[in-house]
Amino acid sequence: MLPIPASELNGSGALGPYWTFYHAVVAEQLRRWLPQRPCLILDLSGGRGRWPVQAAGAGHRVIEVVDFRRSPDPWLRDASNRIRRVRADDLGFLPDASIDAVIAEERALSLELMAESTIEDVARVLKPGGRVLTCVDSLVLGMAIMAEQNYWAHLCQTGTGEVMLVPWPDGSITRCFSSTQLRELLADAGLEVEWVRPRTVLSPSTVDHVLAADGRALSWLVRTELDAHPDDDDTVGIHLVASARRPG
Repeated sequence: MLPIPASELNGSGALGPYWTFYHAVVAEQLRRWLPQRPCLILDLSGGRGRWPVQAAGAGHRVIEVVDFRRSPDPWLRDASNRIRRVRADDLGFLPDASIDAVIAEERALSLELMAESTIEDVARVLKPGGRVLTCVDSLVLGMAIMAEQNYWAHLCQTGTGEVMLVPWPDGSITRCFSSTQLRELLADAGLEVEWVRPRTVLSPSTVDHVLAADGRALSWLVRTELDAHPDDDDTVGIHLVASARRPG
């Protein structure tokens, strides 16, 4: 059974309180992860998130690579003029070792089926000591979506270490990862993995129960989630998040 119904994965519907919590976790996680000093950040989230605006608001300069397949979300605004938006198929426009940090949120590596090529390019443009934060679809989500569509034969092949490509009801295909596969993807590109963990381990029902009892408990829930440190646990959560660093 899908941990979150497919109809709810766009962040709307009955699970509104959970998605409010989820996005608060993402924002706080990024706040903690961002470099303390102002630097140059590359955003590969395809214009699908708040991350460039949040990074610019923290004093960083941001190069945002926008997805050719869709326009950036219209509500994104940068009052600081610190964000430069670029449309590109790859990172060939950037020289080697020119970027301090890379954000690949919004399941960017899952949407790129040849994620190996993308992460190798990320490693190339990172300065020594530079870091990358990425979010991908988990095997838990992939297996649940296939079960929902009755792809039982495909489910029998999971857990073999092979690449898992998942067809979605809307016709798109994404790539799902175990924590081991995500670590290997980053390490094979020459990056040192700092941690891999589920984005959230608290269930929608738990979040809904706590917020219904006390609407002011959101910040406490977020702190509880981020302080749990469930590293390498890929048995829960629809998404995995990883942080890695270029050696040197």
